[in-house]
Formats: sequence, C-alpha cells, structure tokens
Amino acid sequence: MGESWLGIVIGVFVLVIAATGVIAHYCREYRRAELLRNLDHHDWCRWSRSRR
Repeated sequence: MGESWLGIVIGVFVLVIAATGVIAHYCREYRRAELLRNLDHHDWCRWSRSRR
C-alpha cells in the first residue's frame, strides 16, 4: 500500500510540473503575439491616416 501511494504522489507531482510548463508556454505565446501585434500597430496607423 505504501508503494502505491508513493507512485500516486510522484505521478501527481509530475502532472503539476507538466501543467505549470503548459501554462507558462501559453502565457509566453500570448505575450509574443501581443508584442508582434503592437509592433505592426504604428506602421498601420501611419498608412491609414489621410495626409493633410
């Protein structure tokens, strides 16, 4: 019984680490997408304005 609990605890620990890695990955990808979207923002604003 003790060995099965040890396996369950180790398995849960590994799953927590994997879930943390997945969440961090998606946060980095979301941040990268936001930065790329903002990078193009200024050029698009200049092209879309009428020149006076």
